[in-house]
Amino acid sequence: MNTNPYKDITPKEVRKLIREEKITGQTSGMCAGFAQANLCILPKKYAYDFLLFCQRNQQSCPLLEVSDEGSRFLKTSASNCDIATDVPKYRVWKNGGLAGEYSDVSSFWRDDLVTFVIGCSFSFEAPLIEAGIDVRNISENHNVPMYLTNIDTNPAGIFSGKMVVSMRPIHYSQIVKATTITARVPKVHGAPIHIGSPEFIGIKDISKPDFGEASTIKEGEVPVFWCCGVTPQSVVMNSKPDFCITHAPGHMLITDIPETFLQN
Repeated sequence: MNTNPYKDITPKEVRKLIREEKITGQTSGMCAGFAQANLCILPKKYAYDFLLFCQRNQQSCPLLEVSDEGSRFLKTSASNCDIATDVPKYRVWKNGGLAGEYSDVSSFWRDDLVTFVIGCSFSFEAPLIEAGIDVRNISENHNVPMYLTNIDTNPAGIFSGKMVVSMRPIHYSQIVKATTITARVPKVHGAPIHIGSPEFIGIKDISKPDFGEASTIKEGEVPVFWCCGVTPQSVVMNSKPDFCITHAPGHMLITDIPETFLQN
């Protein structure tokens, strides 16, 4: 069940509240029925390599939009959206290291920056709930657990690194249903990348996610893993571009794209 107080208001309204810093937390469960998105903002000199990286890793990095060089405003995915203010929390990276987290990155903006808007699995949580599947990070009101894996991404240019996955516990009797529902929306990661046996993909302790917060796994439930748009942050740490801005994990851009527009 989704009890988030912002689940039924419009993306534009939520983005305004975020810009005013009245919403500063993670966005799971907000604006049900609309796509949420990850961000990776890079200098133009890295843009082709990253575009190629996304093309070669479409399940981890399904592109929804790429901005014009230097523009803080998007053309198609979110109207009247200032990409430097309308996400609850950003991360600024320098030479692959985390330089800080901010609610506004206007002071870091440069005329050579290109924004990559990448689909997020928060977008398919509403259809799962409508189908009677408990999305644990929403019912427990916390950020989704995310894990760094041992799965290599396909390198492109300077970019390479390990895949990050998100996890939702699903009762074994509902795994086929959850897989079918999420497979319909490849632009927000699609079907699971792995089911069960977290150690097989390099996760040593399911109770200690690398990002987000742990979810309760109940009797009869299986951990189900989806590709995650935090993968670019793993890649940034590995590849060390001199400058990058991303969202903080779980603190997403809420777009105007209806979830139904993402379906195959």
